[in-house]
Amino acid sequence: MTEGPENRSGGASMPPAEPQSVATPLTSAAIFLTFTIDAGGEDTVRALLPDVAGLRRAVAFRRPETAPEVVIGIGADAWPRLFAADPPPELHPFVELDGGRHRAPSTPGDLLFHIQAESPGACFALADQIMGGLRGAVSPVDEVHGFQYFDRRNLLGFVDGTENPEGVEAADAAYIDADDPFAAGSYAIVQKYHHDMDGWNAVSVEEQQRVVGRTKLDDIELGDDQPANSHVALTDIADDDGNDLSIYRANMPFGAPTEDLHGTYFIGYAKRADTLERMLRNMFLGDPPGNYDRLLDFSTPQTGNLYFVPSQSFLGDLPAAPVAGGAAAEDTGDAPAPDTDGSLGIGSLK
Repeated sequence: MTEGPENRSGGASMPPAEPQSVATPLTSAAIFLTFTIDAGGEDTVRALLPDVAGLRRAVAFRRPETAPEVVIGIGADAWPRLFAADPPPELHPFVELDGGRHRAPSTPGDLLFHIQAESPGACFALADQIMGGLRGAVSPVDEVHGFQYFDRRNLLGFVDGTENPEGVEAADAAYIDADDPFAAGSYAIVQKYHHDMDGWNAVSVEEQQRVVGRTKLDDIELGDDQPANSHVALTDIADDDGNDLSIYRANMPFGAPTEDLHGTYFIGYAKRADTLERMLRNMFLGDPPGNYDRLLDFSTPQTGNLYFVPSQSFLGDLPAAPVAGGAAAEDTGDAPAPDTDGSLGIGSLK
């Protein structure tokens, strides 16, 4: 059994882990990059991970007023190919959800880079530098350029993220507690949704409000008239004891007018993957079963991935690389890739 990533110093006291820039204010632009790691590309990926912070600083120095931030996520299949350390306990491949009427697919993805800034140019510059460091070692799966749409509205015309926690509450929702071996890390789920704008625009504003659960103009949550199958009702989640659970959302609209493409890139962060998965089960399977989220009648997910977002401290001091036979390599930068399919052996969640 290998040690957790924040306890690799032979029992010596370690400073608090520093999180990645997850629970930060939303920006005007974002780029979401998803990759799979090519066979033999593991060493290149390991070499890049600790260098991303320096790449970010170099771009930020040139345009301080639009300084970018980046969050790196690592998928379940990639973890044993990159690290000899045990994986986070809730990291597993995204579990497909099929409620009969609507389905949340599970799609490939070993690495996620969530880049955000006040300038699309700053996002592009950092994405370009990251891609330069990964070229030849990864295969792109998805690239989405997000933008702020008016007063934080999605392309369906409703404000998105109104109930996002702020400040200390945001950090408490997003980051794993300090006494955990994976302290300051997060779990992230991403889904790229395409909207049926013709179908949506054919519905009255009053009915749209019942689908979403908020008023369209002034963004006020419906009161006693809140439908049980509204988006708001089914994404307001609690644990088994009835305690409210929060996630931190960083959703962004995206689109291509010439392709009649209108979408929302959903990205949710939480200290537990189960919190994010409870919300998706409510939406797609229903609560109670069959009472699915009516917003899915107009928004269809094209992708689905679960990632672990390690602390910045983890990225700056990576655990040893794996070698054939499962032993940790002495040199963390030149170890050969393991002879494994990357499976964690974790089945579907119930």
